[in-house]
Amino acid sequence: MLKATVGTCELCGRQDVKRTIHHLVPKEEGGVLEPTSFLCIPCHKQIHALYTNQEIALRLTTVESLQQDPKLQSFIKWIRKQHSSTIPKTTKSNAKRQKGK
Repeated sequence: MLKATVGTCELCGRQDVKRTIHHLVPKEEGGVLEPTSFLCIPCHKQIHALYTNQEIALRLTTVESLQQDPKLQSFIKWIRKQHSSTIPKTTKSNAKRQKGK
């Protein structure tokens, strides 16, 4: 796993948060050399809890598309109000659980 850096999350805009590298096209879907973004740990976890790598590769390949997605908008609105050290528990969405079966 890559080392987390401290800075501003490109998705929610919170400052002074631990960030990890998010491959805008998942590595498993051919995105090894594609663009990346720095996301706080909660935003990064939430994306992967809500969507499969195939969904991300098909329609959520930019920070803007992630910000405009209805499933993420309420989370982004909530996480922006949280302290920079907040890392909430994340669970898979029901839709993603069903796809895993």
